[in-house]
Amino acid sequence: PCGNFGHADKECICTPHQVRKYRAKLSEPLLDRIDLHLEVPALKISELTDEDKKGEPSSAIRKRVIKARNIQKSRLSEFNIYCNGQMGAKEIKKFCNPDKKSKDLLTNAIKKLNLSARAYDKILKISRTIADLDNKENIEPLHIAEAIQYRNLDRLY
Repeated sequence: PCGNFGHADKECICTPHQVRKYRAKLSEPLLDRIDLHLEVPALKISELTDEDKKGEPSSAIRKRVIKARNIQKSRLSEFNIYCNGQMGAKEIKKFCNPDKKSKDLLTNAIKKLNLSARAYDKILKISRTIADLDNKENIEPLHIAEAIQYRNLDRLY
């Protein structure tokens, strides 16, 4: 409620109860329908003005995204859909078939984090997209782990 929760320089003065109550304004069923849950911390002034910025340039990211979208479009064209986010149960079963190690990781996360069946499907679709961005044909444990992180933000508080 104070607006400083998770801020690098400003201290949050809210009690854990106040934070939970504030976050509860978005219901679990609503949050469950959102694919990616990300916390985006405020940038420090030095990060805004630093001309020697490190990281991948936008042009390289754009090329990777276009390549991944083309992979998805090609893979899904027979189903008359163009991206992983549009996949239904049939397509998920066909194209999001993780190996045993990945499936075990996902199963454990679903149990421990008490995630829904909807979250299970969303994690698989997100994992498929991460694998596409990584130019990998198969979903690997690393892709599952990253997708789980994107679904688990709301459970950290």
